[in-house]
Amino acid sequence: MAVNVNTVYTTVLYILNKEQRGYVTPAEFNSIADLVQKEIFNSYFPDANQQNRKNQNNTENDTEFFNMFKDIAYKLYPFEKEIAFTYDSANNSFYNAASDTIYKIGEVITTYNGQPKYQSITQLVSKKDFDKITRSKLTAPTKQYPLFITTNATPTGLENQLALVISPSPTAADSVSVNCITNPTSPIWGYNIGALGQYEFVDASIVGSTTVNFQLDISEQTNIIINILKYFGVVINDPTIIDVAAQEAQATEVNKKS
Repeated sequence: MAVNVNTVYTTVLYILNKEQRGYVTPAEFNSIADLVQKEIFNSYFPDANQQNRKNQNNTENDTEFFNMFKDIAYKLYPFEKEIAFTYDSANNSFYNAASDTIYKIGEVITTYNGQPKYQSITQLVSKKDFDKITRSKLTAPTKQYPLFITTNATPTGLENQLALVISPSPTAADSVSVNCITNPTSPIWGYNIGALGQYEFVDASIVGSTTVNFQLDISEQTNIIINILKYFGVVINDPTIIDVAAQEAQATEVNKKS
């Protein structure tokens, strides 16, 4: 379950009002909310590495609900996708034509649709090693054991997207799928301007709404609020304050609509 962007915004406004720190516009909130979500998302990877080292040293708690490594992996599930890459004849490569921006790539499967057909795990190597291996008859990759390097896509408008150069080179009749972690979508508190010039929230479920909820797990809600408040100069040492503020902000919101 994702974190509701309106719950976070109304809670932040409530606490800032209590602290007499002034008003935060939707544009200011959206900018900081995006930054905080990226910071929390990026923290998963070094945290997971640390927990994995504990697991290897047999110091990790492996009981059903207290395995921190599995907890972090669970939080990454919404961002794990398998993307089919598109063939680029001009560059003899396969690139990401999807709207998702890839953060990390995992397993790459190249399917050579010939006779016989091969579905091969493709190994990532450096550009230096790729050049050496592919030029040698003794070490040249095969359809059963292909290699790839990463580069940028060449089609106009997709220059920042990831592309793979694979050896042996697949054709347009072949396919490449990549298991990867994608970047979270930027959260947006969408709104309309009311008759009195006030900001009126438009829920994501309403057609035409620009609202985008946080993609982070619901367990990160308090963490998101605390980190947003830090950027606005409010440091909360007691997380229970967030819970109380969230409840009061929600009650105020319900009262407005009743």
